[in-house]
Amino acid sequence: MEKRANFGSKLGIVLASAGSAVGLGNVWRFPTEVGENGGAAFILVYVLCVIILGLPLMVSEFVIGRRTHKNTADAYRELAPGSAWIFQGYLGVFTAWFILCYYGVVSGWTLKYLVSGFIGELHRVTDSADYFVQFSSSTWAPVVYMAVVMLMCHVVIVRGVQTGIERFSKLMMPLLLLIIALLVVFSFSMPGSADGLRFLLKPDFSKIDSSVILSAMGQAFFSLSIGMGCLCTYASYFTDDAKLVKTAGSVAAIDTTVAVMSGFIIFPAVFSVEAVAPDAGPGLVFITLPNVFQIAFGNVAWLGWLFSVLFYLLLLLAALTSMVSIHEPPTAFLLEHFNLRRSTATTIVTSVCIGVGMLCSLSFGLLADFRPLFGLTFFDFFDFVSAKIFLPVGGIIISLFVGWRLSSDMVFDELSNHGHLHVPRWAFSVYIFLLRWLIPLAIMAIFLKELGVF
Repeated sequence: MEKRANFGSKLGIVLASAGSAVGLGNVWRFPTEVGENGGAAFILVYVLCVIILGLPLMVSEFVIGRRTHKNTADAYRELAPGSAWIFQGYLGVFTAWFILCYYGVVSGWTLKYLVSGFIGELHRVTDSADYFVQFSSSTWAPVVYMAVVMLMCHVVIVRGVQTGIERFSKLMMPLLLLIIALLVVFSFSMPGSADGLRFLLKPDFSKIDSSVILSAMGQAFFSLSIGMGCLCTYASYFTDDAKLVKTAGSVAAIDTTVAVMSGFIIFPAVFSVEAVAPDAGPGLVFITLPNVFQIAFGNVAWLGWLFSVLFYLLLLLAALTSMVSIHEPPTAFLLEHFNLRRSTATTIVTSVCIGVGMLCSLSFGLLADFRPLFGLTFFDFFDFVSAKIFLPVGGIIISLFVGWRLSSDMVFDELSNHGHLHVPRWAFSVYIFLLRWLIPLAIMAIFLKELGVF
């Protein structure tokens, strides 16, 4: 078996882990959740959920990965040999593989829009809704773009941990943050942008109810990439002197900053031409915003071109950083569990994802009426099962595993770096309490809400 690598620097650890958390959901889901659920009031609830729910789970995945220095599946096998807990390790690997299959399709759309924006085609579109439908439902174009993005991810993963994942993260994450800063400046300069800022930042506490709290908890949980094996796998490459709690805090801060700054980009831009809250999901970035870019900069065409190019470059970078982190858990599992070369393991994962990704892509066109999986298309099935079942179930198991199954002394030993860091006992007791009781109940509430139980 190839010698196991580690990240080469503390900066690489933080940026790679942050890249895992920062993804498309930061750009198109978070701003809409803020707009629909009380503006600044929702942000406050979200931040509290990140601290109370997200950080303990992130730290827990770090503990499992760093303690064993193994892939997700073998990590649980080492910590709980011969028990049913090992199935969580396999679930994490399988969840990442599942997500990557359909996430690549949407990532391919971002590449298509970046190309269309760069050549000026997007700026000439008269009906952005029809443009998106025609592209996404066509047979070969979205498949090709999906495959290209998947191969871009493949190139990073096949180069390994330090020369691939870490070097990529050190380049792409600062670039992503720089683009966000530029877009915020552009967005603030639009006429009418003040209305968007008021909508985003003016607290409306009357909207805060149980549904909003559950939405904030769900956004915090899914935004931090918890339960899909990414954080556990990355932590297995951490050096023994890495500060787990500090790293988790840095990752959460970067992830939240990107999400909030995305709102600063989108709301002023949309309100400058429409004066209404934008739609959610793909409709926001592939239908609403192309119209906004045309109208807002109608008198200065080159600014509209630059804004759209930078925005879709931002989307592509966010997609790629997430894809790299999602690709690594199944790759590391194949590499170590079956004693394969990294190139072979990476090729297997990429090939399967491209093959299944073709079916997911064709779900919007040729296979739109083919619903063999519980009445769902391939894309909807992979999305539903991974996001609404695998991730929450995985989050609950991780919380219970670290809270109840692992020795408290062992967990404390990891958090304190074998006694070299000061960890207040009261803070550790709160952490264990959250894992044992509050977090499982909170995730169960999210789980039931997502399934439509209440």
